[in-house]
Amino acid sequence: MMRDFVLKHVLSTDVDTDEPPKDLKPQDLPQEEQEPKKGRYIGAIDQGTTSSRFIIFRDDGTPVASHQVELTRICEHSGWHEENPEEIVDSVEKCMDQATKAFTTAGYSVSDIQTIGLTSQRETALVWDWETGKPLHNAIAWPDTRTTPLVRELKQKEGAEKLQELCGLPLSTYSSSAKLVWLLRNVPEVKEAYDNGRLAFGTVDTWLLYNLNGGKENNVFVTDVTNASRTMFANLHTLEYDDTLLDFFGIDRSKIRLPKIVASSHESAFGSMAQGPLKGIKITSCLGDQSAALVGHCAFSPGQAKNTYGTGCFLLYNVGNTPVISKHGLLATVGYQLGDTPVYALEGSIAVAGSGVSFLMNNLGFFRDARKINDEAATVSDSGGCVFVTAFSGLFAPYWIDDAKGTIFGISQHTQRGHIARATLEAVCFQTKAILDAMEKDSGERLKELAVDGGLSNSDICMQSQSDIIQLPIERPKMHEITALGAAIAAGYALGIYKDLDALRGMNRSNGKVFKPQIAETDSARMYKQWSKAVEMSRGWLDNSAINAG
Repeated sequence: MMRDFVLKHVLSTDVDTDEPPKDLKPQDLPQEEQEPKKGRYIGAIDQGTTSSRFIIFRDDGTPVASHQVELTRICEHSGWHEENPEEIVDSVEKCMDQATKAFTTAGYSVSDIQTIGLTSQRETALVWDWETGKPLHNAIAWPDTRTTPLVRELKQKEGAEKLQELCGLPLSTYSSSAKLVWLLRNVPEVKEAYDNGRLAFGTVDTWLLYNLNGGKENNVFVTDVTNASRTMFANLHTLEYDDTLLDFFGIDRSKIRLPKIVASSHESAFGSMAQGPLKGIKITSCLGDQSAALVGHCAFSPGQAKNTYGTGCFLLYNVGNTPVISKHGLLATVGYQLGDTPVYALEGSIAVAGSGVSFLMNNLGFFRDARKINDEAATVSDSGGCVFVTAFSGLFAPYWIDDAKGTIFGISQHTQRGHIARATLEAVCFQTKAILDAMEKDSGERLKELAVDGGLSNSDICMQSQSDIIQLPIERPKMHEITALGAAIAAGYALGIYKDLDALRGMNRSNGKVFKPQIAETDSARMYKQWSKAVEMSRGWLDNSAINAG
């Protein structure tokens, strides 16, 4: 069972090992791709924890123009992580303006853009006044842990043990529900609006759609099934708000406005742009970022999975049209809904991926550029017997060990920096295998291949190690904007630009790279057994008082 302690250290999927963002303009494409193609273009809003982006794709999945704007983080107290709701909207509008300007400057026409898709950070909670349309507080972002005492209180409440069967999520600081309860208890303006029936609640997708459609003037108030499934207010089986869940959190449905839940791909539910250069263009998709990445990888069949190697890792595993409530430490969620039937997923998270590389760079001085991790690891042929359990804040799925500490085993007088660099990369790969094993047990489906994205996936050594350890092919696409591509695919599907999901499976696969196992299965099993032994030996470094203080 997940504990609120471990989730208070969940890390952003923004990637430490990525190159600095660079705006894409049509003239940056290879010469053969610069000529405008007869066909259609789709815009994709990608609103993340630390930045917003807008990317314009050709209907074959090629990005032709983009712009990115960084966001301000507001951290007034330890464990707090807030964002300015109006800055979120402004950043998205600026990205759309600048990317469209680059698009038209290169000779394209706004009329070539058929539709717009949206993907955004999940679980971040926003509240605003329904009568004025103005925010009543900063957005409380998903990694925020101020609700830790509240979550402990709620866990003692009658019915707490039944929540996961209804919504797929255990009680934690992660989901939106506890954030809303905290706001109602601690912000008088929010409580007053609630008591007067003026309080609107939503996640980032709802807030953006509301504002991009003109705010109070048009009152487009909607969310999709993937984002709704992360609030703990929606029943995972019915995909509607559940009175049992709302009652548990003390939410009176008559006093609060909750957004309508619809499919992730919809021709009309998400409205259209109310102003700016793309005024009048429909928004026809809405997905949480990890779900968008699943769609971007075209993981449309049960048994397919994607892993995003960012600061931490988020691994989603398609389990088909029936939700699977995990018995092995994973989350159950909606993967996406592009038509009438939802597709569900199991989700596992790894706390330390790119942040382990940052540790080697910033704390140990191994290199000055995180992208050099591959070069450092390449100085040796293997890890030299080193095993690095990167439990900087305990271990996440499927272990949920909160009394572990980061520990390196197997050091000898011959150990070099390259061995530790390899052991750091292998730690991510071993934890990915543990999650995949749990997913197979929960779902009954065997993984066929693993699609990857994120900054650390650029390391050939890391991806080859991943293939060796899970004994399966690893598919790394050439084009890295997978999350935005997923939003574009879902938007195009709503309008019939894409009619057959099976036909999309080849999108973004050309010129990618496939890593296949290069070691025997017996050797892989031996390595994993050694890792599992190291995990057990890392337990118990913290006592309960140290955990609570953390």
